Amino acid sequence: MFGEPAYPTLAAKAAHLLYFVIKNRPFSDGNKRISSFPFVEFLHRNGHLIRNGEAVINDVGLAALALPVAESTPNDEEVMIRLVMNMLAEPVT
Repeated sequence: MFGEPAYPTLAAKAAHLLYFVIKNRPFSDGNKRISSFPFVEFLHRNGHLIRNGEAVINDVGLAALALPVAESTPNDEEVMIRLVMNMLAEPVT
């Protein structure tokens, strides 16, 4: 819909950023590693990298997201986006 954000939440924006940089392969090598930087920087600049004094995602978690995204098929796009968004979700207490 015109005038509406394509990705309405911060988690959706971050998830799509990570997904599209990995899947569009803009670099000849290192797409998973390079895509991690804008993803983490986006979270940082928007005040969502640290929650309760701890990073919302660590190196292992970032690798756990980047690898399945890179290996996924285009048919899995929505599932991969949901995976990243769920990883960024506030924990239920």
